[in-house]
Amino acid sequence: MKAEKVVTLTMHPAIDVSTSVEHVEPTHKLRCAPAHRDPGGGGINVARVLRRFEADVLAIYVAGGSTGDLLRKLVHREGIRDLVIREMTETREDFTVYEQSSGNQFRFVMPGPELARESWLAALDAVARLEEKPGYIVASGSLPPGVPVDFYAEVARIAHSLGARFVLDTSGEPLAAALSRSPFLIKPNLRELRELTGVALDGERDWLEAARRLIAARQAEMVALTLGEEGALIVTQDEAWRAEAPKVEVVSTVGAGDSFLAALVWGIASGEPLAEAFRRAVAAGSAALLSPGTELCRPEDVARLAREVSPRRI
Repeated sequence: MKAEKVVTLTMHPAIDVSTSVEHVEPTHKLRCAPAHRDPGGGGINVARVLRRFEADVLAIYVAGGSTGDLLRKLVHREGIRDLVIREMTETREDFTVYEQSSGNQFRFVMPGPELARESWLAALDAVARLEEKPGYIVASGSLPPGVPVDFYAEVARIAHSLGARFVLDTSGEPLAAALSRSPFLIKPNLRELRELTGVALDGERDWLEAARRLIAARQAEMVALTLGEEGALIVTQDEAWRAEAPKVEVVSTVGAGDSFLAALVWGIASGEPLAEAFRRAVAAGSAALLSPGTELCRPEDVARLAREVSPRRI
């Protein structure tokens, strides 16, 4: 079955620069390996992975200045269709340094510029005026300064008016505000779920109960909880599944959650049973760990690791 069309929304994109060095130390000049640049930001990363699965995906994002021009070139390099909201300020850059001697990864995330009111209103308008109605709208990432905390709640309202399922991966106040619009799917990690619920959530039973409370309160139809090396949990009104993550040699942790979410949305949008979509999602999260820098998961790694994932119903 062909997957339904997916639109991703990224309000706080970045160019992700990655490099490596033998040893990180203060004061001295550190001679780095050649830098690699990828388009970044939650929604753009989700679009990159969806495109690798040959999904019909459109990426909507904000971009400005010369770095914004480069961002768009990098998005196009990956064969992704886009709709760009032009902004006057420069798109930010983040960078990641891999220390060869220790295997440690150092991630430096720059603050984004304040977004003008006209820009975030234009983003809402772009979603509302989509000519081809998508099956899914995936909003992922933090909100830049200047964007109101209920922005994603408004995106959820628009998605519902278009007949699209709204998927959200964010944290803090923007996530809490969006729950009033009952997203189809939210994807917190454990820290984010603890912040959202105000509960310690010390084990699987607590995780399951917290997700079920959100669903019972109609604050989400589905909760996918990522647990790092412990795997993930997914809960709906009728089903709950847990899976351990395959053991892999970690090269980079960047984009594991985005890879998980993209694979999950792709499976659901393709009409797969939830357990099978979840199996691939867990495999995709682990597959992202195998790729250096910000390269995300590769489909061939996902297919191989999926054979090692055994979801169990709980």
